[in-house]
Amino acid sequence: MDFLGFQRKNGVGVRNHVAILCTVGCAGQAARGIAQNNPKAKLMVHHQGCAQTPVDIAHVEKVLVNLSLNPNVHSVLLVGLGCESVSTQKVADKISKEKHVEVVNVEDEGLTRAIVKGSEVVKKMCLDAENEKRSTFSLSELTLAIKCGASDTTSGIVSNPVAGYVADKVVEEGGTVIFGETTEVIGAEHILARRAINKDVSDKLYNYIENMEKRAMAMGVDMRGGQPTGGNIKGGITTIEEKSLGAICKTGSTTLINAVDYGDRVHDKGLVFMDSPGRELEALTGFAASGAQMMLFSTGLGAPQGFPIVPVIKSSGNPATCKRLSEHIDLDLSRVFYGDLSIEDGCKMVLNEILKVASWKPSKAELVGYEESIDIYFRGPVI
Repeated sequence: MDFLGFQRKNGVGVRNHVAILCTVGCAGQAARGIAQNNPKAKLMVHHQGCAQTPVDIAHVEKVLVNLSLNPNVHSVLLVGLGCESVSTQKVADKISKEKHVEVVNVEDEGLTRAIVKGSEVVKKMCLDAENEKRSTFSLSELTLAIKCGASDTTSGIVSNPVAGYVADKVVEEGGTVIFGETTEVIGAEHILARRAINKDVSDKLYNYIENMEKRAMAMGVDMRGGQPTGGNIKGGITTIEEKSLGAICKTGSTTLINAVDYGDRVHDKGLVFMDSPGRELEALTGFAASGAQMMLFSTGLGAPQGFPIVPVIKSSGNPATCKRLSEHIDLDLSRVFYGDLSIEDGCKMVLNEILKVASWKPSKAELVGYEESIDIYFRGPVI
């Protein structure tokens, strides 16, 4: 199974984007202004980068670097304020080892001049990107992130099991599959741990889950009321354990070869767990930073989010959702729900769509422009 992609120094891209990335939330307005002048570029605005603990600042810098190094990105403009805690220059220096990056700071230029200067830089980057050509690559070059969201009872019996078969096939072909959502492993962690390649990996998985539970307990509450979400409960999911048992179906059956921190670049081949929350904004950002060129998003109620630099393919086995939200759902798995197609048949449908989207076809989120969901997960206070 092959797809058409772009050869980069650090992997194969399925897109050829110029990214406009603010290094701190308060530079977001300037970044948006530059993006408005360059509709071919991809805007990434988050809310972090200053007035955080040193540990979180270093963490944000890592994620900014790794987002920029995603193989789908051709080149990057960093838009800073000038006085933020994150070091825009440090981030730029790390990116420059692998791809073209430039910087504009609002406090150096003023808002208007920063937008003009940045717009000219991005215009040149976009022209340069147009010279890139696609080549043929095998599925072994693909890193696929798998996520579920707005889940209901159909998620655990249709779209998540189909995703699990897809995950197994990608791993079988020599590729990488990343999953996360630490909160949605709670209650099913022992099942995943049995699939770990060794005790070190299972211990890391357990530690991530324990730390997530401790963060919630430190607030004097448990997770109920936040997980499962109100939408999950309306969709028929009653407990976090029930949600987790349905959620881990999307991991398939292969060996869990590693467990990594949020936003770490993943170089392993096989199935990898990434510590992350369930919320789409932060989870998708972490997957993109890990190097995933594509994301498969299983949904029951119809979460519409995409991501600026990574195509997100939505699948659903809920017939009502597929009919009501056809502009958002890439893969209608209703026939699997009704028993007209098998889980294996659904897997073939999804794999075929993955190869098409990897090669040229826009995802539904790309078509409608629903792809601005981005934020960076952090652990400490804003101070």
